[in-house]
Amino acid sequence: MLDFLLTLTASAGAMPGIGGIWDAIVTDFSKLNTTEAWLVFGQVLMIDIMLAGDNAIVVGALAAGLPPDQRRKVILIGIIAALVLRIAFALVVTQLMQIVGLTFAGGLLLLWVSWKMWRELHHSGQSAGSPEIEGDEDAGLKPAKSFAAAAWAVAVADVSMSLDNVLAVAGAAREHPGILIIGLLLAVALMGVAANILAKYIERYRWIAWVGLAVIVYVAFKMVYEGYIDPEVGLGTLFG
Repeated sequence: MLDFLLTLTASAGAMPGIGGIWDAIVTDFSKLNTTEAWLVFGQVLMIDIMLAGDNAIVVGALAAGLPPDQRRKVILIGIIAALVLRIAFALVVTQLMQIVGLTFAGGLLLLWVSWKMWRELHHSGQSAGSPEIEGDEDAGLKPAKSFAAAAWAVAVADVSMSLDNVLAVAGAAREHPGILIIGLLLAVALMGVAANILAKYIERYRWIAWVGLAVIVYVAFKMVYEGYIDPEVGLGTLFG
């Protein structure tokens, strides 16, 4: 975890080491008296809540058709894999976003995620749901028919949603390394500790899902726009 923080801080342009991490966090959170900092922090928090809850719902729905012992194993695998993948993607995302056109591509990926979320909000459930995850009965996903199929489907979903989560947080907080660090730590903590609770409340209070969707759409368009016009890594530099 320490290496994870050091890499993030260094790649975000802050001083290396524990002092650099702390300085980045203190600097950004001392600016929470500004509208811009609050908006960035609010975006990061909503993205973390939505995507952690959504991850839990998808994993639960895919495992719903299995026997209880296999279902619990698949859900545990899904949570552990999501934790590992979020940390792994976080280690490299800020470096990757320095590649020309990748921020633009990340914005398009988030637009696709937004479309999927919008479609799920309109779908009636195809899954009976798993007792371990509340709210997954309305995921609009068919449960897998075998342990191997469920594990594979969960792995693919985890890769996609973990990358989405890290890209969205990095896209929202690119100029705020302290908020970026806290946001990525929150993503890991929420996925590991509170994903089921978040899934339950997102399902019960649907307005949370709509607000989260709006935030992700905003960040996606922001990444597409900045990913084109950025003078250093924007896609527009290839045609200039």
